[in-house]
Amino acid sequence: MIVRIIGGHGGVSPGYRATSYLIDGKLLIDAGSVASGIQIPEQILIDNILISHSHLDHISDLAFLADNCFGQKGRPFEIHTVKNVKNSIMTHLLNDVIWPDFTKLPSADNPTLHFNELESKKPVKIGDYTVTPVPVNHDGPGHGFIIEKGDSCIVFTQDTGPTDKIWEIAKTKKNLKAIFSEVSFPNKMMQIALDSKHHTPSTMVEEIKKMPKDVPIFLGHLKPNFQDQLFKEIDMMGNDRISVLGSDDTSYIF
Repeated sequence: MIVRIIGGHGGVSPGYRATSYLIDGKLLIDAGSVASGIQIPEQILIDNILISHSHLDHISDLAFLADNCFGQKGRPFEIHTVKNVKNSIMTHLLNDVIWPDFTKLPSADNPTLHFNELESKKPVKIGDYTVTPVPVNHDGPGHGFIIEKGDSCIVFTQDTGPTDKIWEIAKTKKNLKAIFSEVSFPNKMMQIALDSKHHTPSTMVEEIKKMPKDVPIFLGHLKPNFQDQLFKEIDMMGNDRISVLGSDDTSYIF
């Protein structure tokens, strides 16, 4: 699997894009920056979109992706998420008030966007991938994804505080190649991190103890205004398994 970090930050500013990970050019995880981060011909090639939760920095570019590719694909973008997240997107974004309902445009029979409901902890085949959505400790309601293709398996959970179930399931996977998780706030903002269900470097130290051992860890969702401090605090963790997603539009092969 080729994982392209279109955007890997926990905020938006010039040089900092919100969460969108693209796997093999076909499977998108979250839509925080897909429309602003890659060219329209690349957007059109996307087949399936996983939405982890309904917070704006993970869904906002669904609106612009649909607008950019409207009438050009010949088939809809297939969006996969749990029922509550789908309902929130339809109620608050694609409601013909904030943005047109592209699940009915150009027509109900030929929409730009089509939703498929996921069930927590139930594996589903999506294209070439087996995807298991797992609840994590984040509002929205938050889910991480365990994605398998061939002899590779990757865990993605970009928005979560301390959690357990996804690591329990991950430990059953013998072909796990990488873990993508998050550190949003510096240690001095511990209470804010806990209240908003995110991580600091100090809570991530404890979280790593729950993870499968000897697997590379990629930490993203850094808040742009705290990135320099987070770099220092993550480095002080002294864990050589960790890589920090400080630059967007980077790719990794697993």
